Amino acid sequence: MDEIRNYTMNFGPQHPAAHGVLRLILEMDGEVVMRADPHIGLLHRGTEKLAESKPFNQSIGYMDRLDYVSMMCNEHAYVRAIERLVGIEAPQRAQYIRTLFDEITRILNHLMWIGSNALDLGAMAVFLYAFREREELMDCYEGVSGARMHATYYRPGGVYRDLPERMPNYHESPWHKGADLKRLNQWRQGSMLDFLDAFSEDFPHKVDEYEELLTNNRIWKQRTVGIGVVSPEQARAWGMSGPMLRGSGIAWDLRKKQPYAAYADVDFDIPVGVNGDCYDRYLVRVAEMRQSNRIIRQCIEWLRRNPGPVLLESHKIIPPHRADMKEDMEALIHHFKLFTEGYSVPAGEVYSAVEAPKGEFGVYMISDGANKPFRVKLRAPGFVHLSSIDEIVRGHMLADVVAMIGTYDVVFGEIDR
Repeated sequence: MDEIRNYTMNFGPQHPAAHGVLRLILEMDGEVVMRADPHIGLLHRGTEKLAESKPFNQSIGYMDRLDYVSMMCNEHAYVRAIERLVGIEAPQRAQYIRTLFDEITRILNHLMWIGSNALDLGAMAVFLYAFREREELMDCYEGVSGARMHATYYRPGGVYRDLPERMPNYHESPWHKGADLKRLNQWRQGSMLDFLDAFSEDFPHKVDEYEELLTNNRIWKQRTVGIGVVSPEQARAWGMSGPMLRGSGIAWDLRKKQPYAAYADVDFDIPVGVNGDCYDRYLVRVAEMRQSNRIIRQCIEWLRRNPGPVLLESHKIIPPHRADMKEDMEALIHHFKLFTEGYSVPAGEVYSAVEAPKGEFGVYMISDGANKPFRVKLRAPGFVHLSSIDEIVRGHMLADVVAMIGTYDVVFGEIDR
């Protein structure tokens, strides 16, 4: 009788509009995975080398395009690295605005995750529900920066500008008219803080709707309970962070353990899982959305009470005001010099990390005193997590690999860099 051998199959490459261009080579015994070999590099853009070839201030926009679902959190790590090298700190109001938008970004990320992961496992409706709330928060990105995704809103020394006093309104169109138009614009009659106040009051009810569709859904639990179990020891050994680590019961969160921005002054809890499976990581992310909403409400309250500057008045790294440029030729020259040549940063090295929605996103930067970094190395949580896929999916069925890739919440901009 002929010996029965395992066979190999390609899983991917996937379309870049999905989780990214991942190619898995799976060694299968029937429908059971014996080995998984992830192949990356199909989306490589050389971000780190590009950042080393440009002045410091020209690479903030590259950070948005790494994990393109966690845009402002990436910016935060990068501008904090520059601030620490220069020896400056953003004004307190800017720190609260950064905290506010980091948490808006966390909700945006988890909404995309819950929608796409549910879609991967066969649930269609959640995707449409989640994008309903994403649209509202994308308007906040657009309100402060003019861009709905790649905001480039954070700056060394603060943020680009203060929160707008007016939110954009929907105009009548074939898609929005009458009572529907009135409902859409109901929250948009005041400032951005008024809008976020109304949104954050309503959002917990929306999370209840997602949970009603999934949390006790028999099919959802069959696809996620006991699947992709990561023990606390494995999570530590692989260097996991974020929901992947907290889902295994380890309460590690940089916002609590190494506070930055205004996180030391706001009150929130760290959700943790028990079993370390796909279902626990789902519960952790849902709970994180509720905690982010809680932080947003505290930031709104503080920002209402405390006006003030949102950007340092240091013309070494901050461009002069537009009014000054109209009257002062020296200010105009300084403006052009700053945006073409940039500014020199004192020699030194620094590692700056933030608790991004997917885990610890870090920027290791070396300056040799020039106007561009000597070395930039990015620590992407998705890269670390994907490294463990062979160990985690062995012995699972082929369909469980889909659930596992979904629970990693990978985005290939940061993995391939």
